[in-house]
Amino acid sequence: MANRMTIADTDNRLGNYLKDRRARLDPAAFGLPLNRRRTPGLRREEVAQRAHVSATWYTWLEQGRGGAPSADVLDRIAGALMLTEVEREHLFLIGLGRPPEVQYQASEGVSPRLQKVLDALELNPAIVRTATWDVVAWNAAAAAVLTDYSKLPPDRRNILRIIFGDPKSRARQSSWEDVARFVVAAFRADATRHGASERVKTLVAELSASSDEFAAMWRENDVRSFGEGTKRLTLPRGGTVGLEFSSFTVDCRPDLGLVVYSPATPKDADKIRKLVRDLNKDRRR
Repeated sequence: MANRMTIADTDNRLGNYLKDRRARLDPAAFGLPLNRRRTPGLRREEVAQRAHVSATWYTWLEQGRGGAPSADVLDRIAGALMLTEVEREHLFLIGLGRPPEVQYQASEGVSPRLQKVLDALELNPAIVRTATWDVVAWNAAAAAVLTDYSKLPPDRRNILRIIFGDPKSRARQSSWEDVARFVVAAFRADATRHGASERVKTLVAELSASSDEFAAMWRENDVRSFGEGTKRLTLPRGGTVGLEFSSFTVDCRPDLGLVVYSPATPKDADKIRKLVRDLNKDRRR
């Protein structure tokens, strides 16, 4: 007779998920003996040992009678089961009803697919930034309208360093102080949200030492959401361009934020088109 799932089974989402992940693990990969195993995967006591919890309590947890686990225990179980970040998040959601605290990881770049998305936006300047606002990807429109990040060393491709340390960037802002204050407040919220406090300390110390204006704005402790908005930039060869922007989180990469700028009017689109064309000509020379 085929196995039938009971209502109790469907209610025990945490236990079912743990059993499923446990069954997918290869004992040989952990140096464990393969003899006398009637079911695939690791045994309950082996997972419990790897997670440094009681085997009896872990068994109860799979059976749906172990009580609510703590975040620390779930984190250790996630490690014992070799869960990916998205699997770890799912474990916390069904076990505690909330995602885990963010563990900041420095980003080294974006996938080729995401870069293709940026490049497809011919008249929309677009960048990808980390939780500490280092720009790790951009398209031609961003290089033409915002900053040509390819001309900067990787450690200088930081939005705050550019805003507070580049006189040319400062001169291009229609209202530099408003922009700078917004950037500082949104940066504080973003970095805190993604658990980047240690990395922030170094950057804040550097900027505070080099810019009294940054130091004063940082002491205000303002926080804002980047969200959506508008801005106007002075172009390198004269005139201005109006932009509307929206920000997005990259799926499965909560450490990365995608910011897309759109021309505010058809005339602004024409200006961006010319800037991109000129940039491409310069690069071919």
